[in-house]
Amino acid sequence: MAFFSDAACILRSIISPHNFNYNTDGYEGDTAEDRKSQDGSETMPFIDESPTMSPHLCAQGQDGEAVSPTPPEGGDTEKGLEMKKLVLSGFLASEEIYINQLEALLLPMKPLKATATTSKPVLTMEQIDTIFFMIQDIFEIHKEFYDALSPNIQQWDEKVTVGHLFQKLASQLGVYKAFVDNYKMAVETAEKCSQANSQFQKISENLKVKGPKESKDCTTSATMEALLYKPIDRVTRSTLVLHDLLKHTPKDHPDFPLLQDALRISQNFLSSINEEIDPRRTAVTTPKGEVRQLVKDGFLVEVSEGTRKLRHVFLFTDLLLCAKMKKTAVGKHQQYECKWYIPLADLSFQTLDDSDSLPHVQTLPEHEIEEMKIKISIIKSDIQKEKKAQKGQSRNVDRLRKKMNEQESCLLLHSPTIPFRIHNKHGKSYLFLLSSDYERSEWRESIQKLQKKDLQACVLSSVELQVLTGSCFKLRTVHNIPVTSNKDDEESPGLYGFLHVIVHKATGFKESANLYCTLEVDSFGYFVSKAKTRVFRDTTEPQWNEEFEIELEGSQCLRILCYEKCYDKTKLNKDDNEIVDKIMGKGQVQLDPQTVQSKNWHMDVIEMNGIKVEFSMKFTSRDLSLKRTPSKKQSGVFGVKISVVTKRERSKVPYIVRQCIEEVEKRGIDEVGIYRISGVATDIQALKAAFDANTKDILMMLSDMDINAIAGTLKLYFRELPEPLLTDRLYPAFMEGIALSDPAAKENCMMHLLRSLPDPNLITFLTLLEHLKRVAEKEPVNKMSLHNLATVFGPTLLRPSESESSKAHITLASDIWSHDVMAQVQVLLYYLQHPPISFAELKKNTLYFSTDV
Repeated sequence: MAFFSDAACILRSIISPHNFNYNTDGYEGDTAEDRKSQDGSETMPFIDESPTMSPHLCAQGQDGEAVSPTPPEGGDTEKGLEMKKLVLSGFLASEEIYINQLEALLLPMKPLKATATTSKPVLTMEQIDTIFFMIQDIFEIHKEFYDALSPNIQQWDEKVTVGHLFQKLASQLGVYKAFVDNYKMAVETAEKCSQANSQFQKISENLKVKGPKESKDCTTSATMEALLYKPIDRVTRSTLVLHDLLKHTPKDHPDFPLLQDALRISQNFLSSINEEIDPRRTAVTTPKGEVRQLVKDGFLVEVSEGTRKLRHVFLFTDLLLCAKMKKTAVGKHQQYECKWYIPLADLSFQTLDDSDSLPHVQTLPEHEIEEMKIKISIIKSDIQKEKKAQKGQSRNVDRLRKKMNEQESCLLLHSPTIPFRIHNKHGKSYLFLLSSDYERSEWRESIQKLQKKDLQACVLSSVELQVLTGSCFKLRTVHNIPVTSNKDDEESPGLYGFLHVIVHKATGFKESANLYCTLEVDSFGYFVSKAKTRVFRDTTEPQWNEEFEIELEGSQCLRILCYEKCYDKTKLNKDDNEIVDKIMGKGQVQLDPQTVQSKNWHMDVIEMNGIKVEFSMKFTSRDLSLKRTPSKKQSGVFGVKISVVTKRERSKVPYIVRQCIEEVEKRGIDEVGIYRISGVATDIQALKAAFDANTKDILMMLSDMDINAIAGTLKLYFRELPEPLLTDRLYPAFMEGIALSDPAAKENCMMHLLRSLPDPNLITFLTLLEHLKRVAEKEPVNKMSLHNLATVFGPTLLRPSESESSKAHITLASDIWSHDVMAQVQVLLYYLQHPPISFAELKKNTLYFSTDV
């Protein structure tokens, strides 16, 4: 009997949308024979994906393009509901077949158990429990679901709701998780028992499956191998159906939110299966006859002789191998060249001694990194325009793609900063740079898990090393570096806008600890930390209930990491980038546009190492979130013209600006990521309300409030001004001035524009400017350069109000880094890099300029 040895491979192939054959007559997955190659060897279908992305499941249309579950509107509602009935009828028919298959699988279980206690057992109780593990539970879940769904379809009308049934079915997917975890053991046990016992072999090769009710006494034969595969096969079926049901369900129908919730749970389940089991665990046999399996691989940036090099790293069951792709002639097969390897028995992660120091690492200035992002976004926009303008002519598109690939590859090489050191016990050490603590933790955990086994140090001969390195090309699970230029056109471009996330609470801690969470999203092929909850001290059940607003730049994934805060100063590492806090757990969810893009909050749970973190999220598109809307309440400060506020307060700079700046300089100037890391949204709203009401307790509130919330309040004030601080009237002139190439002309123009600002705007701008310069002076500590600060504040201070921006409407969401935004950043950066600008000097020059004229 030929059994599949790895459920991970099967699931990976199932989750690929290209492997579905979906119709209303029911879904039949490939059999073991279908998966044989012509030479008789088993092949594992495989979906290529980046190391940071989980596969995204979606149904497919006839032409192979992804089908999004867009609900019907208007006159299509009746037709949509009829289609919904057809989808449900087809699913019910396939559900009946599936239940009959499970029943056939269970049929021999009782007699086998009966003989297990006799003197001549066919199988032992342990073998029976292993082979039939969770089958009874899965059967009962689906029988109950079928019995509840059937009457709804028979008495069909537009008011019928089925969403709650699918929601319940999705909530029971944990049973499938247990089945998948045991699947490999089940098929191996069945195979061994079949070889050892002819009686069991006869039973397992001829199980009778009942046909549908209409077919009366018709039965078919199936092997135990095929039937054990059915739950693996079935685990994705309901996800496909949910996509189609949503497609044919009106948004205002009671079923719609329930089906959305069921789809979210199903997709997260499939992603978690991929996260938790080794993807495509493929073996290679050594010359000594030992089996060496590939456990994990991916692209990492290695620091070699002070220079960054992109490497492909392969983790096998007994060693870690670092390789690079060899340059080959056109038409020749690509090959890897081994740079070095370490047996896992010799590998350690000990921290550096005081006498050790990090080698000098080549780094690009922050502004060059940001400029790369801008160039990438502009090229993306140009590619879209070329596709629309010249249908079928791909020469320009190919040229632009090549250009974008070069920029993205360079960005990927130079953006990581988090060190991941590994040491050979013979004294040699290696340094990688990663973009996220998540990846570092994943690699470390994978290696440490393998090191728990009794490993012997292996020494490879040159021939053995050559054979192993040669097999890497075939074994690799990650084929391309994670850049968008390597993605198919049909793949989601990701989300652009703002993700609102509430981190509610966490449970499952065995001991009290000082706990906090960080939130990360992907951007330009790597992950960036965007928010951090406060530390909840000495507890096993932290209740944060903190809301954050996170800017998304083509993001597809949200990660949550849970840490234990370290207050022991003796454990601090001298390396600035080294995180000393202990990771308690980590997890991620896909940002499915269909689920997230809704006015309603979506609650979710991430399970990580026995810990559960509850959170909610909702998404706001960029155009909606960046509107400048004047406040109806002119007695407040938010959304009110700056001249009105300063006149009322009899001040030169609004009170809110002065107080926030003072507080940040008092206790936030050393805070890592100040003005970049998101503050808690509820705290920001509380401060906004207090400033609007001119509450007497503002100073007390400020002193007690988290510093990131105060920084966020200042940013929000400028963002909500009814017109930008640098005014709508002067905006076109600022755009023209920053584009001037002659330094003298640019200086003259940019200073003249400042002089043209109303006094309250100018004084407030100069005050903010000097504050941001003082923040940047602490860059070695807070990691906020002038360019970082210009990126944060530029669009906030210059972005035109809605009436102005509508004249230059942004057509693509990905134009977030459009020429305009780039110019807005450059304008503020020009003034930040300028020697101190005095209000009195500017005004004197204004007087001189006017008399001279």
